[in-house]
Amino acid sequence: MIFEILIFLVFLAIIFTAIAYCVRVVPQSKAFVVERLGSYNATWTTGLHMVVPFIDRVANKVTLKEIVKDFDPQPVITKDNVTMQIDTVVYFQITDPKLYTYGIEQPISALENLTATTLRNIIGELELDETLTSRDIINTKMRSILDEATDPWGVKVTRVEVKNIIPPRDIQASMEKQMRAERERREAILLAEGEKKAAILAAEGEKEAMVLRANAKKEAMIAEAEGQAQAAMKVYEAQAKGIKMINDANPTQAYLTLQSYEAFKSAANGQATKIIIPSEIQGLASTLTALSETVKK
Repeated sequence: MIFEILIFLVFLAIIFTAIAYCVRVVPQSKAFVVERLGSYNATWTTGLHMVVPFIDRVANKVTLKEIVKDFDPQPVITKDNVTMQIDTVVYFQITDPKLYTYGIEQPISALENLTATTLRNIIGELELDETLTSRDIINTKMRSILDEATDPWGVKVTRVEVKNIIPPRDIQASMEKQMRAERERREAILLAEGEKKAAILAAEGEKEAMVLRANAKKEAMIAEAEGQAQAAMKVYEAQAKGIKMINDANPTQAYLTLQSYEAFKSAANGQATKIIIPSEIQGLASTLTALSETVKK
C-alpha cells in the first residue's frame, strides 16, 4: 500500500513538472522566439502559451522596451587632423524579435561597432570648430544612418546623442585662453558702453537743467515786466482820473496857478542843482510877496 502511494506521488510530480515545463507565461513588454525541431516556429507575445516537450524550444527572450546603450569613447580624427575622444548614447527599440534573433550575430556589439564607424566618417568631414558647434547635425546624421543600417536586424534607432567631446590637452588650453580673451573683450566693451551711456545721461541732464534755468529766468523777467507794466498802468489810470475830475470841476486860473506853485515846490525839494523857473511862476511869487507885506501892515 505504501509503495503504491509513493508511485502515485512520483507520477503526480512528473505530471506537474511536465505541465510546468509545457506552460509558459510571456510577461508584459516581452516576446519569446520559439523554434520547433531547430527551425523558427512562432513569436509569442504577452499571455499564456504551451510548449510541446522535446519538440519546441524558446530560442530567445526579447524585451520590447526602449533600450539605452552608452558606448565607450572612440578616438576620431577631424578634417583638420585633430584627434579627439567622443562617446555616444544610442536609444533603440526591437521592433521584430525574429529579425533581431536571426538577422545578425551579437546585435548589441554590431550596433556599437556600427556607431563607432559612422561617427568616424561624420567627424572626418568636419573641422574642429564645426565638430564642437554641430552636435545637432552629428546626432541627426548618425540617427538616420544607424536606423537605416539596423532595419534588417529588426531594430529601430530612435535617438542618438553625442555625450562628450574631449579634445587634446593643448587644444583645451588654447580654447580656454581664447574663451578668457573673449570674456575680457566683452567685459571691456560693456564697461565702455556703460561709461558712454553715463556720459550721455550726464550731458542730457546738464542740458535739461540749463534749459529749465533759462526758462525760469525768462518767466521771472516776464513776470517782473508785467508787474511793472501793471503798476505804471495803475499810475497812469489814477492820473487820468485826477485830470478828468479836475476838468469836470472847471477850475479857475488862480487854482491852476496855485497847482503850478505846488509842483514848483515839489521840484525844489529834489536833488537837482539847477532849476529853471518859468516867468508865470516868477510873477506869482512877486504877487504873493506883496500880499504878505500888506497883511503884516
